[in-house]
Amino acid sequence: MAPSNSPTLPAPSSSTSSAPAASTTHIKAIRGFNRFYTQRIGVLDPYLGSEFSLTEVRVLYELAHRDQPTATELGRDLSLDAGYLSRILRRFEGKGWLARVPSPADARQSLLKLTEAGHAAFAPLQQKSRDEAAALLAALAPDDQHKVVSAMTTVQRLLAGPDQAATTRTVVLRDPQPGDMGWVVQQHGEIYAREYGWNSEFEALVADIAGKYLKNFRPDCEKCWIAELDGERVGAVFVVRKSATVAQLRMLILTPAARGLGLGGRLSDECIAFARAKGYKKMVLWTNSCLTAARAIYAKRGFELVKSEPYQGFGRELVGETWALKL
Repeated sequence: MAPSNSPTLPAPSSSTSSAPAASTTHIKAIRGFNRFYTQRIGVLDPYLGSEFSLTEVRVLYELAHRDQPTATELGRDLSLDAGYLSRILRRFEGKGWLARVPSPADARQSLLKLTEAGHAAFAPLQQKSRDEAAALLAALAPDDQHKVVSAMTTVQRLLAGPDQAATTRTVVLRDPQPGDMGWVVQQHGEIYAREYGWNSEFEALVADIAGKYLKNFRPDCEKCWIAELDGERVGAVFVVRKSATVAQLRMLILTPAARGLGLGGRLSDECIAFARAKGYKKMVLWTNSCLTAARAIYAKRGFELVKSEPYQGFGRELVGETWALKL
């Protein structure tokens, strides 16, 4: 689990003093959960087996996932004392992990950016965090995993409030890394089986497409984007060459946690912009009539339905659709 939130639940602020007082039973329940969860994820030990504290890893995480923040922004968003944060930043700078450049908007402020060495130092910590989160869930049945994640999402939403939840989410679109293609195949298989009842034929199709993309990748005319939300993979999309003048948008996927944030449209916009920049004259895609959210994204961007035909596939009676956009 990426270190995106402190495991200790916050005390009520003064702005909520008019709310009914919490019962003693509820207070004990929260404190008990705090003790259980901090022990369960190892916060009482050196964080992720590293030399760093939880706070230091959290600062490193923010630097890796934000676009050149200022120290003031980090301190405000993480509720850190300015002096304490300054010492952490100086330590990172001394290791060659952090670079500072003057802010064009305010010469008194510096923009902070991880160096290549900083990203190299953070990468194994992030992977270990993912591995530990996977291990935490691995002992649970799939339905129980969904229950845990749903409960955690509810806790975060209710305690943060809508304004804070909206302003603390970090979205990154990046190039694929080793392991990402397997994740893309897994998400297609799991999501379409759970939400549409499609069988393993669909997962096999996606695996075949992903495998061919890796084997035949042409960086001059093809591209993949992996979307991360708060440091976790939540989406992907591909542009592949269909002909010298036609690009194809393929395998747009979003996990449930990423829906409603405009990420599907943003990924589609990246595909269109890339295709235009590479000189393609048209972009096409194939989808199904039941995928209403995706169809709405395509239609909003000017794609037009040019072909529709029923077929039997993936264990269902479906209607396949071809959409096209003149670039």
